[in-house]
Amino acid sequence: MPITIPDDLPAREILETEGLSVMRETDAVRQDIRPLRIGLLNLMPDKIRTEAQIARLLGATPIQIELTLVRISDHVARNTSSDHMEAFYRPWSDVRNERFDGFIVTGAPVERLPFEDVRYWDELCSILDWTQTHVHRTFTICWAAQAALQYFYDVPKLHLKEKAFGVFRHRNMEPYSPYLRGFSDSFSVPVSRWAQACPDALAAVDAITVLAACRETGPCLVDDPEHRALHMFNHLEYDAGTLAEEYRRDGGKQLPVDYFPGDDPAQEPENRWRSHAHLLFGNWINEIYQTTSFDVAEIGRSLAPTDRP
Repeated sequence: MPITIPDDLPAREILETEGLSVMRETDAVRQDIRPLRIGLLNLMPDKIRTEAQIARLLGATPIQIELTLVRISDHVARNTSSDHMEAFYRPWSDVRNERFDGFIVTGAPVERLPFEDVRYWDELCSILDWTQTHVHRTFTICWAAQAALQYFYDVPKLHLKEKAFGVFRHRNMEPYSPYLRGFSDSFSVPVSRWAQACPDALAAVDAITVLAACRETGPCLVDDPEHRALHMFNHLEYDAGTLAEEYRRDGGKQLPVDYFPGDDPAQEPENRWRSHAHLLFGNWINEIYQTTSFDVAEIGRSLAPTDRP
């Protein structure tokens, strides 16, 4: 099924070029079905790239998706034009009274800061609270996953001596989880972060389950049924060339592990995680579709935080 995004969003041309079915807003309103409402709070610096990465994965699922782009209310993006933000993003203060089947919160380049020193920390905490009453299921990525686990369970983050950077093999710890349906016993995941949620503190929280982990970089994916949330510390959504761009942006100071063929930055990297990215997002959307309320007004009310499908 297609994904519905604004007609003029730059991601549209990218996705259509790739053959993804993208529905025009004017056509979507004529269909007599209710698409899933998915919100994307995009905290990444390159917002246009991230929009395309997330929309690509959502749009490949068999359910019609209506994607709403959301921003922190009073935060000014430094790396994306104000025209783009004004045209396509809604401040959270404008959507806080609406309800969503799913809500995704991306990472942000603030891992080295204490959580409370992040300028929009108070609003993010309010958003995390809001997901418990206005969102059916939440998906947090990278720094946002660290932030959510700190906020909900007081799990601290640990700063790494060296950036965890590269493509690492991860172990499928819970093969019968609905979120890992179809996953291999081990699979590759791009990693790019300066911190991690404390593994010992995670293990002490009975309410959560680590679904995937890596010997070198620790926990990767965490199921948090109490808050109807999935927390991903790494980046299955990345394009093949995203780590290469980060490597060059940082002046080639740290070669990403097992990424460039022969560890030669002149070689084109190969995407070895694309299929599992589609599986994860498809499984998440399927879990939403199976359990969300048909009446949008009942989203967040009909399923208590401790309930599981």
